[in-house]
Amino acid sequence: MSPQPRTLKILNLVSLLLLVASTLLVFFYAPTEKVMGLVQKVFYVHVATAWVGMLGFVVAAVLAVVYLRTKDLKWDAIGLAAVELSLVFFFVAVVLGSIWARPAWGTWWTWEPRLTTAAILGMIYLAYLLLRQGIEDPVRRARFGAIYTILGGLSVPLTFLSIRLFRTIHPVLIGSGGGESMGMTDEMLHTMFFHIAAFTVIFITLFWHRIRLAQYAEKVEQRKLQVMQ
Repeated sequence: MSPQPRTLKILNLVSLLLLVASTLLVFFYAPTEKVMGLVQKVFYVHVATAWVGMLGFVVAAVLAVVYLRTKDLKWDAIGLAAVELSLVFFFVAVVLGSIWARPAWGTWWTWEPRLTTAAILGMIYLAYLLLRQGIEDPVRRARFGAIYTILGGLSVPLTFLSIRLFRTIHPVLIGSGGGESMGMTDEMLHTMFFHIAAFTVIFITLFWHRIRLAQYAEKVEQRKLQVMQ
């Protein structure tokens, strides 16, 4: 196994420091919300994980286009890594959103537009992972994955814009008053945007690690094929 690049080592440290700093901001900088109390503090991580989750799906769609143009299987592997990592962040966002929604809306889940489109988005990419397993030929699998990822990526803007296109109880955070309409103080807004930036860096770091893991897996597969020949 080759050593980690120096830039990745720096990102590891930066990601750890950002995670610690974001946690400190939640508990020692952002004030406690008067009505919801401490449970409101999961909101910051919820927003950040939802952001990087959808960002990763968009990245996967872009990589799918690159694969279709180049026919290089490495782009399929990188796109798969983006989807896998994004799904983890996205489902963390859904769970934390439910925890936040219970005291805010009086229910863990409601089929309003944002949550409905988010559920569909998650199932689309879960199906993507399952369907890939049924295709043995790597070229056919990569072509299918690229087309599917591009089509699936169309659901990302729909999920993002659903709270603006339809009547919903989900708050609008950016634009139209955003945090002010939610009664968020400047400290709360600072904490939210810091989390978004911090988790973006964390996502990039984990994405790089996942790509390296995919490269090692490919080398192992090639070795197996050589032994079998």
